[in-house]
Amino acid sequence: MNTDEFKRREVSRRQFLGRSAQQAAGVAVGVVGLSGVAAASAKSAESPNERLGIGVIGVRNQGRLIANELAQISGIEIRSLCDVDESQFAPAIREVVDAGQKPPTTVRDFRHLLDDPAIDAVVIATPDHWHAPMATLACQAGKDIYLESPATHSLTEDAALIDAANRTQRIVQVGLQQRSGSHFQSAIQFLRSGKLGNVRFAKAWIVHRRKSIGRRAVVEAPAHVDYAAWLGPAAARPFQPNRFHFNWRWFWEYGGGELAHWGVHMLDVARWGLQVETPVRVSSVGGKYSFDDDQETPDSLTVQYDFGGKSILWEQRLWSSHGVEGRSSGVAFHGDQGTLVVDRGGWKVYDHGEVIAADASDLLKTHLTNFTDCIRTRRTPAADLSTGIASGALCHWGNTAYRAGHEILIGKSNLT
Repeated sequence: MNTDEFKRREVSRRQFLGRSAQQAAGVAVGVVGLSGVAAASAKSAESPNERLGIGVIGVRNQGRLIANELAQISGIEIRSLCDVDESQFAPAIREVVDAGQKPPTTVRDFRHLLDDPAIDAVVIATPDHWHAPMATLACQAGKDIYLESPATHSLTEDAALIDAANRTQRIVQVGLQQRSGSHFQSAIQFLRSGKLGNVRFAKAWIVHRRKSIGRRAVVEAPAHVDYAAWLGPAAARPFQPNRFHFNWRWFWEYGGGELAHWGVHMLDVARWGLQVETPVRVSSVGGKYSFDDDQETPDSLTVQYDFGGKSILWEQRLWSSHGVEGRSSGVAFHGDQGTLVVDRGGWKVYDHGEVIAADASDLLKTHLTNFTDCIRTRRTPAADLSTGIASGALCHWGNTAYRAGHEILIGKSNLT
């Protein structure tokens, strides 16, 4: 990309944002045309049996999967798809149509979805750096939100997003689908029964072999991609393919590495089971032990979370196939009368007087159904924003400690 072209796109990017990156999460309501929060709330209260119009923002991977699942839920209409990459529309439309719905409209600017009065809720399945700014604007536009995890990209975004959701009384379901899975729920119930005795330690992990992303040179952004819009609140830089589709999560400007990718899910289960909220201190050790490539985030990491009387240990190895407890990912709760290990395939108790286990249950469809039900009833969803913020914060603290190179102290013990 030549200098003139880069400057032109940077001007476009700044016009798109309207404000600086630091202020992105608090963009004024006037940036988008609104039908009014009160009107949106009234619509939800007065017409609980009407079909809900859904717009999906980001349709390459998880967003396309969510669109397909939502399209199969009774009373839901996928009305519009949004992506900055036009090449993603055709396969996403095909899946929605195959699910029995009419072809949704497509837009490249998410603000069109927020301006559309026929859309009751939006799915935000974008790179992490867009989550909080986009969700804030969606709240201000009166839309309920299904927000992929982690809910925010940094600790500094948490309070403003919670305030926006509370002030506008929006339903926000964070994509921590384990909260809706019946086998995860039964595992937590077993922990609360006291049959494992005193449970004060949990270990969560992900161990698998990821491929190196290699090294890529700066090139011209593809013509079918609105790269300025993709950057959004992130710093301006020329297009580099390794920082784009999927691999963006391995760069600090856009994601939080494996800790924010898989870690948020398993740490949420660990926090849920131990009934803890904010750690007292966090220490983190790791690095790029295996990959020699463009990615910035560690391929090996251990994080210790001290809650004052209870603790959680996170472990990731992205170059190994020998998992923990015979599982590539999961959570182990260790009590003085036994150990419970749970993953997406089920759960089992070890070192106990009786054999106790449960098989896998549906996660995503159940989680999405819970979300759409809560839009109609205005009940709190299974993984509400406060839950998503608390679990995402564990990832942010772990990454902060890793990047700082020393233990960080947070606050007093607050076991829930």
